[in-house]
Amino acid sequence: MAEGSGRKLVVEVCNAKNLMPKDGQGTASAYAIVDFDGQRRRTTTKSRDLNPQWDEKLEFVVHDKESMASEMLEVNLYNDKKTGKRSTFLGKVKISGSTFVKSGSEEIVYYPLEKRSVFSQIKGELGLKVCYVEEDPPATEAAGEEKKEDKAEEKPPENAQDGEKKEDKAPEEKKEEEKKEDENKPKEEAKEEEKPSTENQKPKEEAPAEAAPAPPPPPPPAEVENPPIAETEKPKRKEKHGEIQKRADLNVSDHELRSLSSDRSRSAYDLVDRMPFLYVRVVKAKRAKPEPDSTVCSKLVIGTHSVKTKSESEGKDWDQVFAFDKEGLNSTSLEVSVWSEEKKEGDQKTENCLGTVSFDLQEVPKRVPPDSPLAPQWYTLESESSPGNDVMLAVWIGTQADEAFQEAWQSDSGGLIPETRAKVYLSPKLWYLRLTVIQTQDLQLGSGTEPKVRNPELYVKAQLGAQVFKTGRTSSGSANPTWNDDLVFVAAEPFEPFLVVTVEDVSNSKSVGQAKIHVSSIERRTDDRTEPKSRWFNLCGEDENRSYTGRIHVRVCLEGGYHVIDEAAHVTSDVRAAAKQLSKPPIGLLEVGIRGATNLLPVKTKDGTRGTTDAYVVAKYGPKWVRTRTITDRFNPRWNEQYTWDVYDPCTVLTIGVFDNGRYKRGGEDGKPNYRDVRMGKIRVRLSTLDTNRVYVNSYSLTVLLPGGAKRMGEIEIAVRFSCSSWLSLMQAYASPILPRMHYVRPFGPAQQDVLRQTAMRIVTARLARSEPPLGQEVVQFMLDSDTHVWSMRRSKANWFRVVGCLSRAATLLRWIDGIRTWMHPPTTVLVHVLLVAIVLCPYLVLPTVFMYAFLILLLRFRYRPRVPQNMDPRMSYVDMVSLDELDEEFDGFPTTRSGEVVRIRYDRVRALAGRAQTLLGDVAAQGERLEALFNWRDPRATGIFAVLCLVASLVFYAVPFKGFVLGAGFYYLRHPRFRDDMPSIPANFFRRLPSFSDQIM
Repeated sequence: MAEGSGRKLVVEVCNAKNLMPKDGQGTASAYAIVDFDGQRRRTTTKSRDLNPQWDEKLEFVVHDKESMASEMLEVNLYNDKKTGKRSTFLGKVKISGSTFVKSGSEEIVYYPLEKRSVFSQIKGELGLKVCYVEEDPPATEAAGEEKKEDKAEEKPPENAQDGEKKEDKAPEEKKEEEKKEDENKPKEEAKEEEKPSTENQKPKEEAPAEAAPAPPPPPPPAEVENPPIAETEKPKRKEKHGEIQKRADLNVSDHELRSLSSDRSRSAYDLVDRMPFLYVRVVKAKRAKPEPDSTVCSKLVIGTHSVKTKSESEGKDWDQVFAFDKEGLNSTSLEVSVWSEEKKEGDQKTENCLGTVSFDLQEVPKRVPPDSPLAPQWYTLESESSPGNDVMLAVWIGTQADEAFQEAWQSDSGGLIPETRAKVYLSPKLWYLRLTVIQTQDLQLGSGTEPKVRNPELYVKAQLGAQVFKTGRTSSGSANPTWNDDLVFVAAEPFEPFLVVTVEDVSNSKSVGQAKIHVSSIERRTDDRTEPKSRWFNLCGEDENRSYTGRIHVRVCLEGGYHVIDEAAHVTSDVRAAAKQLSKPPIGLLEVGIRGATNLLPVKTKDGTRGTTDAYVVAKYGPKWVRTRTITDRFNPRWNEQYTWDVYDPCTVLTIGVFDNGRYKRGGEDGKPNYRDVRMGKIRVRLSTLDTNRVYVNSYSLTVLLPGGAKRMGEIEIAVRFSCSSWLSLMQAYASPILPRMHYVRPFGPAQQDVLRQTAMRIVTARLARSEPPLGQEVVQFMLDSDTHVWSMRRSKANWFRVVGCLSRAATLLRWIDGIRTWMHPPTTVLVHVLLVAIVLCPYLVLPTVFMYAFLILLLRFRYRPRVPQNMDPRMSYVDMVSLDELDEEFDGFPTTRSGEVVRIRYDRVRALAGRAQTLLGDVAAQGERLEALFNWRDPRATGIFAVLCLVASLVFYAVPFKGFVLGAGFYYLRHPRFRDDMPSIPANFFRRLPSFSDQIM
């Protein structure tokens, strides 16, 4: 492939830390080898240094811009064999091309060194900066490259490999010739010495490179075995056949190709049913006697369905496509008529029919992509009054996979209404902005007319958009107070222009001065290894006369190492860091087919006589939101739309909600929508519960919680498939932390996390509401579960019964042990005695027996595993046994809008529950305090008795073997009820008599 893409990849090898010593003398002489797209570069050797510093930039030619995301950049570290005993492997780093950023946005990122095999002893980190630069190649170079390619094609296939190697080395040699000769020679010698070792170490990597010039293989058979109903991506693949062949040579799987495609949401419809549509494309009309002052329109009539095109002057095209749901048609003929409109006095219009053409729907041709679009043809209009007129149109029967479907007038979704169309939305990219307020200097606290306060109380207020945070107050006699407080904001791209920092005086409630920081100039960092530089900003007063009122010392940066949480923690769908450099390649592909819904309940009335529902579906996973088209006036809508998402972590949740569209109705007096979208229920699917490469087609009940109680709104049918090409990467995801590293090395407090989460939710809601068409605020909040932090009696009861359910299993085990202890089933108790003797005599069999028993239990329960992804459970959510007053309290806003009497009743109820929780907490604390009192001599007699018992126990255990003690204690615990007493045991009585701090609580 020609090297004329005009893009270069720049890799700066900065440094390495904590390398494994490999030269036998406690050190290592490290050098790095960087491979990208068949090109190789090498750094210099840093002798005897476990923390080498290179700071070398290596450049690579990007042959194809579109396939750069599928390439891998590999950096291998080796110990130089010149200074060490032998050339050894120090670790490697692999970076996906999808994480490369443009020049100017790169940051140093430290990657942990990976092992080459399971038994490799590797440790340390490698710091890299990776970016790409856009360059326009000269025309002469492009022409020269074309000539080289032509010559290479004329050569026989045996020399094709040599020709390609020379072309790959050509840019490398040109760059090296520009350098000094003394730098060039050692590098060439190092490369020649390096070749045999690298060839032995990486035979697998060189095999595809040697096989690259071979003739391309046929298309992968996966597309033939599972043919989708319709694909819009096949024409693109045919146009770029050479690119597909190159990827096949690089062993890129079909799953990866699909994940890299630009329009995957319409790539395949194998999870949904075919929906036949009648397509009519009306292009233009031609009159026998043109009239310049008249406009022309066209009307389409199929039974009771009638639709009209826009009116255009003669000579202009309509070029409109109409899609009629074939199941809703009530006629077998299509009539297309053309009408001319003429204006008369008084703004009156007269319509004259220019002719009609009819089509028998049973003879209409069928078309399924990737067939080429049907070419429109001229048809003569039949008319007695004005003969000789023609209309250009095309009629065919297709499916929802037709490329004309998205922009067509659709009969089942109300026509060309923007609010009813299918759309894909993206959440804004969010960052944490950290502002550290250090100190101020030279503050001018009092103006000329106001007296100076001796000990002013100052604080710093920072504002980013609508977010306002304040530092703590400090009172200092000097004009140089110090805070050292961190203020964290949520910033969304595109960023707000300024971060405003204001110093305010509490004593007179006035501003001392403020400074504006350009958000675009703020430094970005990806980890905590490098602290951002602190900066001084001058403060200016609000008056024009006070241009300088001091200066402030701050440290500000955009934190790219965090994942900004914008949804409830238990239903998170994305855990990637904000910085693109830290994102890893996807491990799989999620495909969701939204098939349809059944038995939906009416939500509103139509014409005041009958109920109706205009339903659509919203699916959210990661930053991508999808919205299906709205099927109007149907209780059993069929959408049959399919969407895909990249999966970066399997322990994430897909959320799907069903809503009734009330925004497209513009019947108000002011022209605004009369209704908001009404929620009809939602479901969640956790990806970790799905088997890979398996299709789940199921119907789920839709239950919505209303102030009047829980209501079942119908059922939704969806198809889900989680595809994963690498089982190893899926297993590695379970061993990696859920959130990025910064969440653990510099964590936020629980209260701060809640504030930042709510702020991020408000930003996402506001941005999506500004889209066109907007995704309503009520829809986004319902999908994100923005009210999980609000008090709810129903949720509290549900969580309580969840705890009771977990403890009930432990209680069942204790009851089983107590039944053995009390000889409820004598044969079982005898077997336990035998097991106890076996454990005492063969203690080395305890752990193997326990784990084997657990393995057998898991193997037995494998037959009863859930076969269907579970939906939200109304019984577990406690929606069937909740009172109306508790539901009214849950739907009440914050602060409350209810009357004082209602609030008093609810407050008393919460006080009663809090009193029980208070007593329970006191009892738990008392048990721990009694144990502490045993060692603190709070009760001298009890502690003295315990000390004597400890002395006697030490002598007894010294004389008696431990096995004998365990055997005796076990037999004593399992003694027959005839030898038992009904009263509590002596140790229990002794422990309960120990003192606690409960008597000291006022």
